[in-house]
Amino acid sequence: MSYDTAINKAWESIIELSPDEIISVKFLGDEYTVNPKDTKVMSLSCNVAARDFMAILILHYLIQKLKGLKELTGEWVSFKELPTGENYYPSFKTRAIEPIIRKYGHHTEGILEALGRLPAKKINQGDIGIVIEAFTGVPVLITLWRPDDEFGPEANMLFDKSISEIFCTEDVVVLAGIVASQL
Repeated sequence: MSYDTAINKAWESIIELSPDEIISVKFLGDEYTVNPKDTKVMSLSCNVAARDFMAILILHYLIQKLKGLKELTGEWVSFKELPTGENYYPSFKTRAIEPIIRKYGHHTEGILEALGRLPAKKINQGDIGIVIEAFTGVPVLITLWRPDDEFGPEANMLFDKSISEIFCTEDVVVLAGIVASQL
C-alpha cells in the first residue's frame, strides 16, 4: 500500500509551519527526529527511518502541535464516539481490542509490564487499567476485565475527547493498533 500522497501532503504542511528546524517528537517509548530539509522521520533509539504509517501519524501529530494542541478535556470517549467511529469500529476492534484480549484476557496483570517500557501509569479502572501517554497530550486509557462464569475477558480503549482535534478517525485506528502492538 502506498502512503505517498499522505506523506507528501504532511511534509508540505510541516515545511510551511517549520521549514528549517529539526524537531524531536516523543512517541510511546521512543523519540523521533523530524527533519523537514531531508523529509525524514528517524527513530533516535535505533537510528532508522520510521515506517510510512508511523511517519504519517508522527507528522500529523506534529502539524497539530506546531499549530497549538488543544487542551485535554479530561473526558474519556470511546472510539465509536469519534466522528465516523461507528464506520471504522470493525477495523479498530481487529487492530486494537482483539490483540489486547488475546494477550492479556486471561492474565490481566500482565499488562502492567508495559509500565516499565512505555510512558504509562496504572489507574483504578475495570479490573486493571492503565493510561499510556502515546504522544505528549495524547493519553490512551486501556481497561481490562477478567473473565468470569458468564462472560469472557473484555478490553476497551478510550481517548481524551480532544483527540478528534488532533487526529482524524483513520489515524486513531492506526494509533490504537500501534499502542496495542507495543503492549
